[in-house]
Amino acid sequence: MKIEVKTLDAKTAGELELADDIFGLTPRKDILHRMVRYQLAKRQAGTHKVKGRSEVARTGKRWGNQKGGGTARHGSRRSNIFVGGGRAFGPVVRSHAHNLQKKVRRLALKHALSAKAGAKELVVMDKAELKAPKTSELKKALARLGIDNALVIGGKEVDRNFALAAHNIPNVDVLPSAGINVYDVLRRHTLVLTRDAVSELEARFK
Repeated sequence: MKIEVKTLDAKTAGELELADDIFGLTPRKDILHRMVRYQLAKRQAGTHKVKGRSEVARTGKRWGNQKGGGTARHGSRRSNIFVGGGRAFGPVVRSHAHNLQKKVRRLALKHALSAKAGAKELVVMDKAELKAPKTSELKKALARLGIDNALVIGGKEVDRNFALAAHNIPNVDVLPSAGINVYDVLRRHTLVLTRDAVSELEARFK
């Protein structure tokens, strides 16, 4: 499939042929869902913790009389049935990460790219470079392109001035080609790829 290449000045800089096996697939929601769950689960801290029965600092001595008290013969104040007692089956420190096959992760990225291309939410830019790190200039340039919520993917390295200028613009993320991921692609309305980024992606999937 062919796509028009734009410049930051919203001018045309030719056309680019995109690989159909990367940008022309029919998106599968189940694969995208599995990948997003995998990413979000992997980044969870998992540091939630409550005290169990063995960790509560309360007496373990039987309280009350053995008989005649009108209550059960409890042997410990640390029981979970008492206020201040330990929590039964509470959360513990653990990793939420789960496995997902590498071929599924690779396929999910292809489907995410295809989803953006199919929805006309993919923009290919000639270069993502600025002469100076001016946020106001970048906002005007993005407005000319009709972009207000986007993920911008550069080549192996992101232009420093462009990254600094985009840092203060809400809903605009900038990543190198190695950092592209399904969650960030889907969470932004528009995906912006430079020529170098397209070349890097096509080389990665060969």
